[in-house]
Amino acid sequence: MLKGQKRWLYIVVPIFFFWFFGQIDKVGISVIQTDPEFLNALGITGEDKNAKIGLLTFVFTIAYGVSNLFWGFIIDKWGARKTAIAGLVVWTLTMIASGLSTSYEMFLASRIILGFGEGMMIPVSGKFISAWFNKRELGRAQASWLAGNYLGPAVGAIGLVLIISALHWQAAFFMLASFNLIINIPMFIFLTRNTPEEHSRITKDELAFIRQTDDEEIENISSENKSFAQDYRFWVVWLGMIVCSFLFFGISIWLPTYLIEAKGFDSEGMSSITSLSWLFALGFVLACGFLADKTRRPSLLATILFAMTAVFLTVASFVSYPLIAGISMGLAMGCQGGVFHLSNMLMVKYSTPETAGRAAGLIGFTNIMGGFSSYIMGWLRDLSGGSFSSSIAMLIFAAILGLGAYVFTIKKEAAEIQLVPLPLQKMNT
Repeated sequence: MLKGQKRWLYIVVPIFFFWFFGQIDKVGISVIQTDPEFLNALGITGEDKNAKIGLLTFVFTIAYGVSNLFWGFIIDKWGARKTAIAGLVVWTLTMIASGLSTSYEMFLASRIILGFGEGMMIPVSGKFISAWFNKRELGRAQASWLAGNYLGPAVGAIGLVLIISALHWQAAFFMLASFNLIINIPMFIFLTRNTPEEHSRITKDELAFIRQTDDEEIENISSENKSFAQDYRFWVVWLGMIVCSFLFFGISIWLPTYLIEAKGFDSEGMSSITSLSWLFALGFVLACGFLADKTRRPSLLATILFAMTAVFLTVASFVSYPLIAGISMGLAMGCQGGVFHLSNMLMVKYSTPETAGRAAGLIGFTNIMGGFSSYIMGWLRDLSGGSFSSSIAMLIFAAILGLGAYVFTIKKEAAEIQLVPLPLQKMNT
């Protein structure tokens, strides 16, 4: 059982749950902050109530984005395993502190520290994937754990509502802390190692497959041995991720408000389309994982997804039928889930196992744009009297910018496909 495939158990499974619970922490605040007892207990009331709520997400996003750079350097020195455990300890203590908060300022500080603790997630995942998987299976490896990125919010939103209604808002934070103590931390301690060479249960055949590299690839691509920072395509991916973060956070944070206030959905209809949108994102991730490995054209796929995003946003902006508009917004969000997956896969491609942590840190830094997009969209709504027209127009422009960036990588990607043929044989399992 799992002969020659143990990397999928020892690495992908821990990282899946890593992201599954991590995304509940990130997105779960949008559910918890709707609880009147939570708002009253922390003094989130009065005329500046919405500004205080918005600040919780903004400071988290800033800390999360900036700390990616810090963790990117730490991980290349400590290794992915120790970095993950250290970040999880900070993350767990923060969840406990959040549940014990008695003031807005104390809770705000906990969100900043949480952002710092969770900032290692992208570098850790990128480092593990780079070290443990063959270049030909990066798409599937990335898609496997990115699934947790979208299943977490879809399942967690329902679970948090049940916990808050049955117990108390504080119980939600204590429950999230317990998931780390019972599931995440033990998995990283007992299952993972920094490299497959360090793991006693990885066979020589599986290790040989992981390290297998085509002679043509070595001769035609890797001979230059350039740093990822010297490859212009990495910076195209970085720019694409800035746009992706801007679009994804802008859509996901404002989607429930858009559905209710702009399209007249009730709470039940809003929650259904919001959940469906997260499932769209998961579907795009899984499809892109398969297609990227099959076609070896991740840059072309990202270009197509940015174009589709612009089309779906345009449809949402002009169509009068609410259901079509809502689904179009969800599909636009789903497309950016696919871009996020492809960007992380390209990050691994353009870096080496030794520099993957720093490269992932730079990619993770782009999440900082998510906080700005949510604020700018709100500001544009205020200027336009509550209309979403100008906000969506801004998102369409951003999607076109992302498309334009990736266009510059398509030609070189096509040339590499001709130089590096598909391997004739696969590993026997």
